[in-house]
Amino acid sequence: MRSTAIAVSRLQPASRSRSTARAYEFVALMKPRVMALAVFTSLVGFTIAPGHLDPMRALVAILAIAAGAGAAGVLNMWYEADIDAVMARTAGRPIPRGKISRSEALAFGLVLACGPVAVLAFALNVKAAGLLAFAIFFYVVVYTIWLKRQTPQNIVIGGAAGALPPVIGWAAATGEIGFEPLILFLIVFLWTPPHFWALSLNRTDEYARAGVPMLPVVAGRAATTRQILIYSVFLVPISLLPWAFGFAGAIYGAVSLICGALFIVLAWQLRRAGENNRRAAHRLFVFSIVYLFMLFAALLASNACDRWASMLSTRTAPAVQAGSAARPIWIARSATAVNSDEV
Repeated sequence: MRSTAIAVSRLQPASRSRSTARAYEFVALMKPRVMALAVFTSLVGFTIAPGHLDPMRALVAILAIAAGAGAAGVLNMWYEADIDAVMARTAGRPIPRGKISRSEALAFGLVLACGPVAVLAFALNVKAAGLLAFAIFFYVVVYTIWLKRQTPQNIVIGGAAGALPPVIGWAAATGEIGFEPLILFLIVFLWTPPHFWALSLNRTDEYARAGVPMLPVVAGRAATTRQILIYSVFLVPISLLPWAFGFAGAIYGAVSLICGALFIVLAWQLRRAGENNRRAAHRLFVFSIVYLFMLFAALLASNACDRWASMLSTRTAPAVQAGSAARPIWIARSATAVNSDEV
């Protein structure tokens, strides 16, 4: 009896260890780093939206968007398991390593996709839920299943899915689609091609072996670096629009201008680099991640300062009449919000 109890006690830690390891594999299917970027941009969209900041609504929205982004990652890995197995960058993912079966990934992804959409619809509003459902559909069906293996413009078109989180965050907060998040959508949309093409430049052989027609595979390095530079040049003035239209302050304007100049410099260096220069592409890829984070962090900080100043002025100044210039900034912003039926 005692020996049986000892054996059971030894098995329990091993069983818990296996369960924990398996849980980590399911988390890895969700592409946590990509999910984190979607969560952050959606949080910014939610935070800068006009109206009272409700922490509970924010928590529900962010968790739902995180789960939706994770579901898109899971379904992407489910469908691309054959590609992942032949590429060094992705061969260590759970399905190629045999840690998670494709059927398990499919079931997990479908459940994970339906849950957050339902939560957003019932807890917040149907528009945010519809946008989240569309983003998941677009990433999985339009980008992963249709475009990725068919056209070198897969990243350009498919990037729309990754650019939607700030719009979803705004819609979750307001129930509407505003002019401001559409600008944020455009920033992320233009950022995506140079970011991903910089990565793919150093993975051309792998994509060719997997049969994926990425731009460097189809058009070559020179054409790809030219496109990266073109997108980078268009990205910088677009990134200044939040400051130009007045829904971001001087902090954001300065960060956007400095980081945008660095982005163009790195894109130009990549354009001038030789065929065998892998460092230039890697530098741009790494900086592109920093760039987007800095841009949205500055937007968050800029709007936080504006809201804090508005709160102080509301407490210290006498009540003002409607239409007065002393209104809080977020009230002025609400005038730019438009109904989703008009977009």
